[in-house]
Amino acid sequence: MNDFISIRGTKLEDLKNLLQLSADLKNIYKSGKRDLCLPGKNLVMLFEKPSLRTRMSFQVAMTDLGGSAIYVKPSDIGGMIGQREPVKDMARVLSGYVSAIMARTFKHETVTELAEYAQVPVINALTDFSHPCQAMADVLTISEHLGKLEGIQIAFIGDGNNVARSLAFACAKLKMKLTIASPPNYQLDTPSIDGANEITPNTVTQLNDPFDAVKSADVIYTDTWVSMGQEQEKQQRCNDFKSFQVNTDLVNAAPDHVRIMHCLPAYRGLEITDQAAESKNSVIFDQAENRLHFQRALLKYLLTGK
Repeated sequence: MNDFISIRGTKLEDLKNLLQLSADLKNIYKSGKRDLCLPGKNLVMLFEKPSLRTRMSFQVAMTDLGGSAIYVKPSDIGGMIGQREPVKDMARVLSGYVSAIMARTFKHETVTELAEYAQVPVINALTDFSHPCQAMADVLTISEHLGKLEGIQIAFIGDGNNVARSLAFACAKLKMKLTIASPPNYQLDTPSIDGANEITPNTVTQLNDPFDAVKSADVIYTDTWVSMGQEQEKQQRCNDFKSFQVNTDLVNAAPDHVRIMHCLPAYRGLEITDQAAESKNSVIFDQAENRLHFQRALLKYLLTGK
């Protein structure tokens, strides 16, 4: 495994190894011990989009492992990645300076081009197309709270976005089921659904009724209705998604054991109510913490091979 760009492009064996390593390292660090396996290693973190969880989790993870992290925002490099100089030039320059490259970008092609030309591992920390680190942290959370993965049913309520797409391929590879409930114009794209179902038949189902989606759900998952770059569409999106809120009525339509997940930031009162986010069913903050534990494992796995 040279890079981590997408769940679809990652071997099942590597995904399982990463999940096990995440759990092992979480136990080590929770016990107060350390695994200083990356002394002298450094990670550059390229950000086109700001983030609390992505920056903090990667920076803390790298420090925890004995390495260091460098935060780079657009103004540090004269604009977006590829704006002042070609992406392929940046990839090769950075390869001479750092041990790994992490990028959080708008265009997915930016990350894939970095990976093509870099001589060090490249990590997709979010693009408009996929969010594999988030989905793997979600899988870790589901395993911890429900005790298994195979057969788990996730109801994703909202926009068929990058998180939904990454979850679709995680479900296909790890034998879970994903039902997505979205308004008609916001469904997950057909090629992604077909691609997931080619890996494991009948993994992903697309509906337009959130109450149908949660009837047998072990997990109710939601995300913001308005992602970065979509601010001009906010009013239209809020109108279109108003019946797709995760609230008490929707949660009560699911089995009693259902867990509520959100990749954050949450806009309470829009895609999720405060009552749902703070309920006994919510594992939102365990999910956020697991970004750190997964990314710690990812960095170790990529930079040490074990």
